[in-house]
Amino acid sequence: MENKNKEIFESVPIPRALATLAIPTIIGQLVVLIYSLADTFYIGRTNNPLMVAGASLILPVYNICISIAGLAGVGGGTLISRLLGAGKEREARKVSSFSFYLSMGLSLCFSAGMALFMHPLLGALGASGETYAYARQYAFCVIVLGALPTVLSITLSNLLRSVSCAKQAGFGVSMGGVINIFLDPLFMFVLFPAGMETAAAGIATMCSNILVCVYYLAVFRRMGGQRLLSLSPMAGVPEKKEIRAIFSVGIPAALATLLFDLAYVVIDKLAASYGDIPLAAVGIVLKAERLPLNVGIGLCQGMMPIAAYNYSSGNYQRMKQVVSFSRLVGLVIGAASIVMYELFAVQILQFFIQDPETVGIGADFLRIRCLATPFMFMCFHLVNLFQAVGKGSSALFLAVVRWAVFNIPILFLFNQVFGMYGIVCTQIVADICTVMVSFYVYRQFVKTCRDFCT
Repeated sequence: MENKNKEIFESVPIPRALATLAIPTIIGQLVVLIYSLADTFYIGRTNNPLMVAGASLILPVYNICISIAGLAGVGGGTLISRLLGAGKEREARKVSSFSFYLSMGLSLCFSAGMALFMHPLLGALGASGETYAYARQYAFCVIVLGALPTVLSITLSNLLRSVSCAKQAGFGVSMGGVINIFLDPLFMFVLFPAGMETAAAGIATMCSNILVCVYYLAVFRRMGGQRLLSLSPMAGVPEKKEIRAIFSVGIPAALATLLFDLAYVVIDKLAASYGDIPLAAVGIVLKAERLPLNVGIGLCQGMMPIAAYNYSSGNYQRMKQVVSFSRLVGLVIGAASIVMYELFAVQILQFFIQDPETVGIGADFLRIRCLATPFMFMCFHLVNLFQAVGKGSSALFLAVVRWAVFNIPILFLFNQVFGMYGIVCTQIVADICTVMVSFYVYRQFVKTCRDFCT
């Protein structure tokens, strides 16, 4: 490994090492948030709740792209960090190449499936006769045409972070967000006719992801002389145990995202039964609440390579230090976000849409949902830790407990008992329960690490 990369993993003080990897990633995540909100913001400028609802319905489908990228990117990226910690650089290059082509094949299959089954899928997501056309426009551009560059760009950014190239990974994400922010109004209000705003927003998102993908490919080409990563099939095929290791973490990571996705589908489906206005309000809230969560995701993505490397090299003390410090920072961010959302809920909703009914309902929803933020961070922080150290089964167990055992059943129960507000209250109840289970699993893991040290 290059000395700079090795020092970040092994000897740089934890706050500075975490900042080196996390700050570029957090910036990238914030830009991702901004450009994901940009579509909703610009569509909201039409003051048409049906367009907002139609575009919001595609969020769960878009998250499936992220889950595909997680299979190859998280599974491959965390393994690369562990291989480098064990001094197996040649095997790391093979894993890098394998992960790239795996993500390419999976994304193409998903695009084809979406094209074939779009009508029944949108109906299952809750698209009404009035919102179906808008949802279809957005899905065709972002998923059918845009899944490949979306999945590849996320996978490549994960691979770069695995070798501490967080600046390059963060710059690519940020670049895509900035491009999308500028393309949205150009396509929606200048180049495309009225009534095609959702299609225009989808095309803008697709184009920005294509440019990000091209950037990452150029970065990898410039890194061709190094020995850490490779996209060339000439790098060779990883050993069977390494391929199993990719899937043992990647599949649980993808399933965790899919379970998260399923909960959002249930939320959309239940909210749709109350009408298009509550559905639009929920769609805005689910995006608006992402600010502290995206910061937390960036923080965890900065933590994962350090934790993975030191776990593999046997430096459990340093691994535990980076886990504890990142947890503390995430909880402080979560607490601050609650204050922000409670004070400025109405203004945040008005930023997206001016319809008074949608704003009123959405502000109430946001004030309730934000209370779960610190607990949500704790849930995915511990899941990301287990992914980093190759404990895919533990990560999957916690994801299943969170979504299939607590969240989704409580959604149906609270919807029956408390109505629409019960749907919104579910997250905090489910995540408090999940955090208690997660800490028990984490304590058992720490005990195992102590046993290895003795």
